[in-house]
Amino acid sequence: MTISSSLNSGVAGLNVNASRLATISDNIANSGTYGYKRAVTNFQSMVISQGHGSYSAGGVRVITGRMVEQRGTLITTDNPTDLAVGGRGMLPVTAASALESGDTNMPVMLATTGSFRPDAEGYLRSESGLVLLGWPADGDGNVPTFPRDTTDGLEPVRVHTNQFAGDPTTRMEMTVNLPATGTEAGAAGDPVTMSTEYFNNLGTSEVLDVTFTPTVPASGTSNEWTMTIRDSASGNAVVGEYTLGFDDTRGSGGNLLTVAATTGGAYDPATGAISVNVDGGPMELNLGRIGEPGGFTQLSDRFSHAPVVKDGSPVGNLTSVEVDGDGFVHAIYDSGFTRTVYQIPLVDVPNPNGLIALSNQAYQISPDSGSFFLWDAGSGPTGDVVGFSREESTTDVAGELTQLIQTQRAYSSNAKVIQTVELSLAVATDLPVEISSCVLLRLVLTDFRVCSATMALEFVRMLDMPCPS
Repeated sequence: MTISSSLNSGVAGLNVNASRLATISDNIANSGTYGYKRAVTNFQSMVISQGHGSYSAGGVRVITGRMVEQRGTLITTDNPTDLAVGGRGMLPVTAASALESGDTNMPVMLATTGSFRPDAEGYLRSESGLVLLGWPADGDGNVPTFPRDTTDGLEPVRVHTNQFAGDPTTRMEMTVNLPATGTEAGAAGDPVTMSTEYFNNLGTSEVLDVTFTPTVPASGTSNEWTMTIRDSASGNAVVGEYTLGFDDTRGSGGNLLTVAATTGGAYDPATGAISVNVDGGPMELNLGRIGEPGGFTQLSDRFSHAPVVKDGSPVGNLTSVEVDGDGFVHAIYDSGFTRTVYQIPLVDVPNPNGLIALSNQAYQISPDSGSFFLWDAGSGPTGDVVGFSREESTTDVAGELTQLIQTQRAYSSNAKVIQTVELSLAVATDLPVEISSCVLLRLVLTDFRVCSATMALEFVRMLDMPCPS
């Protein structure tokens, strides 16, 4: 029993050290693989219940796994869609083969890094066949609210590199100074005008003409102007008319005091904005808030205005795609227009080391990993999405070579155990019959503590075998 168990224990030692050697070889082979998580081998002893005065070797068994929670060093690249995660969390991806087959129920996998580039169809995919997934934004660049405990809202990130797009103007911020002398008694009452360009829904350039007409009193100062807004896209029709009043008290002189709408949307004192309906839809004009400097003022004797701050742009061609730290995918056009097209969430699980490892540094949810949750990048336990970056392998070559030496010694030692057991069995099986009988005799006599020579000779006679001296 003892000799046999020793042999089994030695064989088990060879097997587990062979497994450890395989993981070390895999780690060293992937020391230059981006996103690779090193494999580890853990040994556990097997103990067989022992009887009194006897011992049986149970041996050893092996458990292997991957240290997915370990993070490699991030390095900089020149591709804006080379993505990595600066902390906890993983990128949702799917297999390109599932996308090409038209399967609507695409498998969702996880990856910590990837070099994604647009393919012929515009999908962001890596060379290893992983397609990036995200939540799509609406036409205004806003990402709707999606459930966080399911992947149903995710879809492949697709950006057409040859597409054209325009950005309509929806908001303007105006900074204008009207001459205080224009509203004094005896003033000429000549209106002053300014024009500003905006872009309609088709990317066509249009113009808003804004005319300021002073109210000239018979005596004193009125501090009042009438603002008329005309839209070139509507045949220069009036889209808004407002009466502006200005403060003339000490400390607040020249600041906007009142805004009354004749036509157009009402003035919002909280934001300092009005809304006018141009040909393509409503547009917000910010005049400044009541009593605060900036926006519209009435000072000195000159009319002046700063450049209008506005959104919108003419039609442009898509030139590049970038991902910010919050996971938002931005399409950038040569006209300077930037539009949010997707949001990339980060997937987190309670036990990353329990994920099922797949090819191409991808992972799959398992019962051991726990249920997943989709986080906004940089919120909760997750880190940021880092563009222009890749995550290096977590393999430490020096450490693996040290373990390689230890494994080789352990393997040789177990082989020596098997060799010793084999020699012991060979000695036992090659003993002569006479010597074996004599040894058996001595064992029997010793067991019964019989020291009489007469009894010994009688026992030999019963065996009918000579016992060499």
